[in-house]
Amino acid sequence: MKKVNERTLILIKPDAIQRGLVGEITTRFERKGLKLVGMKMISLNEAVLREHYAHIADKPFFAGVAKFMQSTPVVAMCWEGLQVVDTVRKITGITKAREADAGSIRGDFAMSVACNVIHASDTVENAKKEVKRFFKEDEIFEYDKSEYMHVYAEDERSE
Repeated sequence: MKKVNERTLILIKPDAIQRGLVGEITTRFERKGLKLVGMKMISLNEAVLREHYAHIADKPFFAGVAKFMQSTPVVAMCWEGLQVVDTVRKITGITKAREADAGSIRGDFAMSVACNVIHASDTVENAKKEVKRFFKEDEIFEYDKSEYMHVYAEDERSE
């Protein structure tokens, strides 16, 4: 079986933790047929948040984002699959949750830009950086996903 190795990062944010949505969110990706290769609950420190949110770290609202992201632990997950970054972004929905499509995670579970229940890597390049930021090599698992024969066509999974 061909190794499907595009990976992406998902962070289940504090609002989703508080609302008991971890299982609901995880189920969306499992039902799509994606492969969970890493998962852990972690508390985020200031250094990780500054690196992860470098694009807004100098904005006046960053302190509020950091406080929110440190209000509870988050669940970090690494998912694998063909074109997984784009697939996960579609399942997640747009950042402005009130405008996210019904059926997407944000469209179904969120109303806010900040409290939008989930972070998903936005590009393959960023996914590689983000997975390394949140997972050590020995926290990512390689295994055969037996259901791939029912998820991908033969030419998509063969060598």
